[in-house]
Amino acid sequence: MKSKTLYIVLALLLVASVVLAACQPKAEEVAVVERAYEEIAYGEPLSVAAPDCEYGGKIASIAAVDELTVEFTMCKPDPAFPTKAAFTPFGIYPQEWLNTYANVEGQETLLSHPVGTGPFYLDTWARGDSITFKKFDGYWGEKSAYDTLVFRWATEGAARLLELQSGTVDQITNLSPDDYATVQEDANLTFLPVANPNVLYLAMTNTFEPFNDIKVRQAIAMGIDRQRIVDNFYAEGSVVPSHFTPCSLPNGCVGDAWYDFDADAAKALLAEAGYPDGFATTIYYRDVFRGYLPEPGLVAVEFQTQLRDNLGIEADVVVMESGEFIDESTNGRLDGLYLLGWGADYPHVTNFLDFHFAASNPQFGDPHPEIYEVLEAASQIGDPAEAEALYVEANNAIRELVPMVPIANGASASAALNTLENAHFRPFGAPLMAKVNPGKDTFVYMQNAEPISLFCQDETDGESLAPCQQVVETLLGYAIDSGNVVPELATGCTANADSTVWTCTLREGVTFHDGTKLDANDVVASWAAGIDAANANHIGNTGAFEYYSYLFDGLMNIEE
Repeated sequence: MKSKTLYIVLALLLVASVVLAACQPKAEEVAVVERAYEEIAYGEPLSVAAPDCEYGGKIASIAAVDELTVEFTMCKPDPAFPTKAAFTPFGIYPQEWLNTYANVEGQETLLSHPVGTGPFYLDTWARGDSITFKKFDGYWGEKSAYDTLVFRWATEGAARLLELQSGTVDQITNLSPDDYATVQEDANLTFLPVANPNVLYLAMTNTFEPFNDIKVRQAIAMGIDRQRIVDNFYAEGSVVPSHFTPCSLPNGCVGDAWYDFDADAAKALLAEAGYPDGFATTIYYRDVFRGYLPEPGLVAVEFQTQLRDNLGIEADVVVMESGEFIDESTNGRLDGLYLLGWGADYPHVTNFLDFHFAASNPQFGDPHPEIYEVLEAASQIGDPAEAEALYVEANNAIRELVPMVPIANGASASAALNTLENAHFRPFGAPLMAKVNPGKDTFVYMQNAEPISLFCQDETDGESLAPCQQVVETLLGYAIDSGNVVPELATGCTANADSTVWTCTLREGVTFHDGTKLDANDVVASWAAGIDAANANHIGNTGAFEYYSYLFDGLMNIEE
């Protein structure tokens, strides 16, 4: 009797558990990020606009046309819009999340715990050690083959390689040139050349003496033996650049080539400027290994030596914390010389020239209209052949005015365990970690520095942008192999005849990590937070929103 009763009770419990399980929402329907706000149903379409186009920028307005359509109206043609819109700082966040955390009180969450639509969501950031991401089961696209993604970092290339060889990490970035052969000869490792165009440059700020004198800047341009630097510190395949923009990009290398090394002519020019015995200054750098600067400390000392021997300039070498260095250098506050570089974010010459030499960029001091006015005209022309004459003029002006000295186009490489399926490094952007299959539950990726923040609307640092790309997606993206623009959150963005109106159609059924649904208002809210200086959500890490400003010729609604 007791056995029969027990069986009945167990059966009833089993039925109840099945019914209860059937009533539970599926994994895709469960929010994986706790949120402190209610979802805003799509209702009144959002828009952001400048009063008029007199402010000088490219964007006149951004408006939600309907739930899945966003229209970008430009003040002037912008044929490069798709290549820019695919870049990480133009990622899309939930408007509810921005409204809650894009303020002083919520800034810590804003900078350290982004919410996006990507294949991974952020789990924990153990400062100084690692960042852990988890697979997002509600992802709209092809889901990751593994559950946990970990980002770690180490400054030294040798330390990263040792971790890879020991199997404690699965892929590393920025191999030291001296380690190329070691990886290529190791049957357990895969050598991954990186095809990203890049440039290292020696910069100076013309609002500080003596760099306000064009003759001083030209003397430094002629007084540096760039070939010696490339030969001694760079991997095979690296070259001395003829122009600021790498030659693989159309119109990158039109116009006159850079100055040849001539120490005698450089010293004579420095004497004409009133410095026959040189002067004292400082060389600043950050100790972060990059493809364009594989040995930061050694290269900084080499510059110190050449400046003293070739020009009589005595320079102290100062290493700065990475975040402070980026902030000070890009805002034009370093009184001296500094080492910085650039890796291509998207496949267009505007990425190099328009970012660095825009009217709104204070990095090199007072901007030069001889450069930025020509670039603004060239950026409105879609045909590279038609735009060539303008880029000749701009490149020649850069050579004449010497805001900086292009030093090296670095050959670089990554490496991975040979057990990884589809290990890669894209020409533009970081690897797409969800496309990799490590054959186990956890994939550990090691880069060369800790992110500055994870709110990448307001970051320019590659070590910040790489983890952001796993979490936050853009309207368009870059293909793994070719770097061509492909659909992402938008199924496409189409232009009118003169590229002054771009209409983007959003993908249906996309969900953010917090469970809210993607719609056109999220796109408008995200772009408005970056491009509109008067927007309540225009809060970030530095507040500069540099990519929004420089790539679209300035922020709208800036208070005078």
